[in-house]
Amino acid sequence: MIPLFDLTRQYNQLRNDVLRTVDEVLSDGQVILGPRVEKFEGELCNYLNVAHTIGVANGSDALVIALQSLGIEKGEKVITTPYTFFATASCIVRNGGIPVFVDVDPDTYNIDLNQVERLLKNEKIRVMIPVHLFGQTVDFEGLLFLKEKFGVKILEDAAQSIGSEGKAREKVSKSGTFGDIGIFSFFPTKNLGAYGDAGAIVTNDDTLAEKARSLRQHGSKEKYFHETVGYNSRLDALQAAVLSIKIKYLDQWIERRIEIAKLYQSLFEKYALPLKYTKVQDRGYRYHVFHQYVVEFRNNAEREMVKKHLNESKIGTAIYYPLPLHLQKCFKEYGYEEGDLPVSEKLSKTTLALPMFPELTNDEIEQVVNTIREVF
Repeated sequence: MIPLFDLTRQYNQLRNDVLRTVDEVLSDGQVILGPRVEKFEGELCNYLNVAHTIGVANGSDALVIALQSLGIEKGEKVITTPYTFFATASCIVRNGGIPVFVDVDPDTYNIDLNQVERLLKNEKIRVMIPVHLFGQTVDFEGLLFLKEKFGVKILEDAAQSIGSEGKAREKVSKSGTFGDIGIFSFFPTKNLGAYGDAGAIVTNDDTLAEKARSLRQHGSKEKYFHETVGYNSRLDALQAAVLSIKIKYLDQWIERRIEIAKLYQSLFEKYALPLKYTKVQDRGYRYHVFHQYVVEFRNNAEREMVKKHLNESKIGTAIYYPLPLHLQKCFKEYGYEEGDLPVSEKLSKTTLALPMFPELTNDEIEQVVNTIREVF
């Protein structure tokens, strides 16, 4: 069996360090916030070169809190993409806002910034949430143009892209740190994953950081005194301690993911398979960290045929995402219909995620590709 993702292979390598660290945390009894959370927050600040990290319970809460920190008001419109995980849009609704969905670029699968520009020319919208999907950074030059021309605030959803980079005006920055505020998820399958739910908010803005820290703990700066109604969303010390171990290996794991992507690419080219895939380019910075390796088929029938054959061959796959957010039942009130955002709708029917995690072997990658070849 070749799984889509396997947490156990990584754990086998880190087992002694993890068990020792867990024992230390449980032995001293400080399991909510505390010095280990502060330590990891500092390590993430150093890794990202950002002023503030606020550890929270999960990436979904990070989005809600980050957006509230930007001062979102009831009924305010917020731009985002329909081709992403549900939490990207639900955070807008949970803050009383209205999601405005903009279609994605057919090559990068990230939000189409040209369409965003056309929207901002005709309507005053204060906040947008671009998503660095599958580990590929949204165009920083384009985001900077929109920020300077229209004054739009940027909340980066970097849940899938820790370690990826973008470039604007010759300066390279890590995803999540380029906008006004950014978020990360440390769900176990992420490139930097905890052993449970965990997330973080990052920013260089002192005021936004102060708001986020207060909101993660019931809107309180001082215990039992509350300036606003916040959330119970604190990063556990156990998860922070695990993340402190893993962050030391993050760059190494990312480089292996890129190697795997290159091997997939070389095999697809060698056999001239009729599918579309992200090509690894040498840009001088790490624009893609391959959280997922997603390929696109010519139509839904081909996608389903390949998926069925891979699954029968005990090779893991997944569909990200089978129904774009603008067509979800819970967002029906916003008036979107099938055909409104054709690229996202097409991708939901034609894309397939293949196995991708650092511990995959080259032989396993060849087996995946050869199994796809059998279909064609």
